[in-house]
Amino acid sequence: MKKKRITQRFPFLIPIRKFQRKLFFYVGMIFDSNKYSKKILDDTFDYKVYSTKSKMINPKSGFDIQYQINKVDNLKLVANTISKIVIEPNETFSFWKLARKAEKYGSYKDGLAVVDDQVINVKGGGLCQISNLLFWLFLHTPLTIVERHPHSAETLPHQEGEIPEGVDATIAEGWKDLKVRNDTKDRYQILLEFDEEYIYGSILSDTYQNIHYRVKSENLKYTKENGKIYRYNEIYKIWYNSDNYPIRKELILNNKYEIQYDIESELGIIIGGN
Repeated sequence: MKKKRITQRFPFLIPIRKFQRKLFFYVGMIFDSNKYSKKILDDTFDYKVYSTKSKMINPKSGFDIQYQINKVDNLKLVANTISKIVIEPNETFSFWKLARKAEKYGSYKDGLAVVDDQVINVKGGGLCQISNLLFWLFLHTPLTIVERHPHSAETLPHQEGEIPEGVDATIAEGWKDLKVRNDTKDRYQILLEFDEEYIYGSILSDTYQNIHYRVKSENLKYTKENGKIYRYNEIYKIWYNSDNYPIRKELILNNKYEIQYDIESELGIIIGGN
């Protein structure tokens, strides 16, 4: 039998534990020798390195659509702290270093979040959509991924779009962050924008980029193991020169995800396995 954590045995300790983790989390950033990005410019850089978009409302969630609507408001709050941020050479971008200030622009609403592999509604839920989008953007740059955490399972149907399965970055304040470091001589800037349906993300630079990148999923398969369904796939990053010729290909993620919704009926197949 799996041993229960102390907060599972004594739930009244959860607020104290969260406060403690957040305190250590942010104090640790003060003394970790990283220089964190904090400069936001009103103007945007001239050169677009990469851009993408993500549909904000997922009608297949199976939950009250109000949580999806609330999520949109939560995403916009966080975007206020991140959009137009500049990542200078030798600086580190931290999602939470910036996002912790989001509530000065308004109050978080109840949205869906994954806690202990269960989908529940929590205040500020849904922020993983913006961290997923940022991670996808970062993969199309020369920025160095310092910290990224995958989801342990896929609890909701994959949102349609260009971001492939298995390219995600979960975040949890005090526990899990998304960080990238600028080890180049160029300056980069994040731009986040919204319309009624999509969030749009771009990475900009003040310098023309001679190298560009593509990220693709290969060898996608589903298996059933001990009554559970898993998705496997490999994520590759490909470097292209100014003549659009591939010069390097690297396996960056080798994924295995448990699928916790009815993927068999969605795909219209019977998945083999044991």
